[in-house]
Amino acid sequence: QVQLVESGGGLVQAGDSLRLSCAASGRTFSIYAMAWFRQPPGKEHEFVAIIRWNSGITYYADSVKGRFTISRDNAKNLVYLQMNSLKPEDTAVYYCAAARNYYSAYDLRLNYDYWGQGTQVTVSS
Repeated sequence: QVQLVESGGGLVQAGDSLRLSCAASGRTFSIYAMAWFRQPPGKEHEFVAIIRWNSGITYYADSVKGRFTISRDNAKNLVYLQMNSLKPEDTAVYYCAAARNYYSAYDLRLNYDYWGQGTQVTVSS
């Protein structure tokens, strides 16, 4: 099992920056990739970004490309999501997720095995 705990959410103004962290514990050696998803109010979960644990290769949703950066610290089992130029439409609960295997459809929730409890990010206009 892998446990994931997110932190760093909060209330910010449009244009501000925020950094989310996700701490992984347990059988972290089994992780192939880690990702961030979000769920805006009244909407479905949506993919934000993914990073492959060993190679560091990253992919982003078009809506955050150029504004968000996903990174990891393998030694500390931490994944970060640096969010810049935040917009009100970025308001959501942000979830950290971990996958044990490679899937080409990295934006699908069903391909992830472990999830954190989520952290709220609210961006005011």
